[in-house]
Amino acid sequence: MYLSKTEAAVLPTTLVGTPRTPPPPATGRRRIWPLLGPAFVAAVAYVDPGNFATNFSGGASFGYTLLWVIVAANLMAMLIQSLTAKLGLATGRDLATNCRERLPKPVTRGLWLQAEAVAIATDLAEIVGGAVALNLLFGVPLPVGGIITAVVAFVLLGAQSRGHRPFERVIAGLLLVIGLGFGYTLVGSGVDLGGVAGGMVPTFEGPDSLVLAAGILGATVMPHVIYVHSALTPGRYGDVVTAGKTEQGRRRLLRAQRLDVLVAMGVAGLVNAAMLIIAAQLFTADDGIASLESVHAGLGDQLGTGAALAFAIALLASGFASSSVGTHAGQVVMAGFLKRHVPVLARRLVTLAPALAVLVLGGDPTTALVWSQVVLSFGIPFALVPLLWLTSRRDLMGGWVNRRTTTVVGSVVAALIIGLNAHLLIGFVS
Repeated sequence: MYLSKTEAAVLPTTLVGTPRTPPPPATGRRRIWPLLGPAFVAAVAYVDPGNFATNFSGGASFGYTLLWVIVAANLMAMLIQSLTAKLGLATGRDLATNCRERLPKPVTRGLWLQAEAVAIATDLAEIVGGAVALNLLFGVPLPVGGIITAVVAFVLLGAQSRGHRPFERVIAGLLLVIGLGFGYTLVGSGVDLGGVAGGMVPTFEGPDSLVLAAGILGATVMPHVIYVHSALTPGRYGDVVTAGKTEQGRRRLLRAQRLDVLVAMGVAGLVNAAMLIIAAQLFTADDGIASLESVHAGLGDQLGTGAALAFAIALLASGFASSSVGTHAGQVVMAGFLKRHVPVLARRLVTLAPALAVLVLGGDPTTALVWSQVVLSFGIPFALVPLLWLTSRRDLMGGWVNRRTTTVVGSVVAALIIGLNAHLLIGFVS
């Protein structure tokens, strides 16, 4: 925005180029609190409706067997989200923008195309999940429920016009609703500690469990929030640039950022684990728990209407919150890779089309949710590999650069994800 001399004369000098007087040094919690929030926006995507489908399917079909996959995926998510948040803090730019500035144009275009495919798969899961929840709660037809979910997500995203903090508070509130819903249901279902211990041993039970493991991984480590988290951290604190120039300042900012990730991702991990445990405790493969509707009905039969209502409300909160985050991620991806902005409404209409097609044509919502998460699993390396490469470059990160151990662990995580995807793909082909 450009101002005339007359307009500039009546504005405070802090808005027209004179450096703003820095706030007095904060101490203790006051230094950390302003940085908390971005990870909670990312965490909602880790408990989106796709997680409901994969976790309940995994628990009903294989008991506690795949619990280790949820735990491992959540630990991976903590590392990945910490790295992408650090990239935003260190460079002041998001992951997509950094890729555009440092990679060849054909590579950038390829990354953008796959990121858009991931955005469509993400939106499918979130819109379908919200539609199912509205149908369970109020009997709203699925296609109408999909449109309502998209509209509500659009309204929630409008909270960003008042700054990041209001949007983050709304999303954190919806995350709390999801957590409370499954906390209530978990108390009713109980926990088999022996089953939990056995589920922490890495193992599979045939190719179907491998498909669900890939779905759980794709539903937990979400590619689109790797991009969006890096866009939320720049400018979080007034003196971030100055503070980041000193070792003490970097440690303080990193400590706050890691606390944000640890708490937010910890909540998301507990919610995911609760889903699988509830399914393992209450259902078996013979119970016909093959859809979100059957999970809702089964919870009602086993624990009463309160548990069924808690499930439906949590699913609705998940659909609304994660859909708004997904739309924001789509904006970040396009602006970063292509340096172009598309009106939010136009983007919403494009990404809404596949989800509405599934709902209108009568496709099975739960099957669509599970396979959308498998698609997301294939998209993880395309965000993770550039992230590792960028955060390991001292010329870009300066004092924020990864330690060698961090880069090695991140590379092992990327290799494991790529290996799982390759094994799954070879299994389908053969």
